[in-house]
Amino acid sequence: MSIREWPAAERPREKLLAQGAASLTDAELLAIFLRTGVAGQSAVDLARHLLADFGSLRALLQADLPSFSQRLGLGPAKFAQLQAVLEMGRRHLAEQLRRDSALESPQAVRDYLKALLRHEPHEVFGCLFLDAKHRVLAFEALFQGSIDSASVYPRQVVKRALAHNAAALILTHNHPSGVAEPSQADKVLTQRLKEALALVEVRILDHFIIGDGEPLSMAEHGWM
Repeated sequence: MSIREWPAAERPREKLLAQGAASLTDAELLAIFLRTGVAGQSAVDLARHLLADFGSLRALLQADLPSFSQRLGLGPAKFAQLQAVLEMGRRHLAEQLRRDSALESPQAVRDYLKALLRHEPHEVFGCLFLDAKHRVLAFEALFQGSIDSASVYPRQVVKRALAHNAAALILTHNHPSGVAEPSQADKVLTQRLKEALALVEVRILDHFIIGDGEPLSMAEHGWM
């Protein structure tokens, strides 16, 4: 049966318009993106097949072009559309942060950092540079690879903070394992950076670790 023949309340597009995007399943959201199915499969059927094939919606969103394009119903055009959608989401979150104080919008900070780093296959260390009112000036990914006190250079972080004329920073890095728990090396690194930036009167407000769930705040756990 074609989706057009389904009851209106069960059609993904109509359901989204009536109840909001959050009411849809992963397969229903993906079906709206796909727009059409393939021979013998509706868009929802195809979406379910793709989610089972990739293992999760996150894995599909993180797929590179060769992996994405070899699946039935997908290809370079869909890949380009998906990357555009993801980038629009990141820019929307960034614009929200630029309008408001980062301390007054803690969930917006979490959502933005999660959108930036959760998909990365390797560790990335970055900084949100903030002005005196804690509004976001810029985000920079500064280091990649195994993140510890030996691979992140305080001098470079200080240099970039001064370049942005930042009054405060929020540090962040991801754990590709998905486990958002700080290691002892993470705690040592945070303290080293805190001491180095204090010399130029720049405060570190928090250090977020990005895993599979909600980003972990080291400040909230008293590890700052």
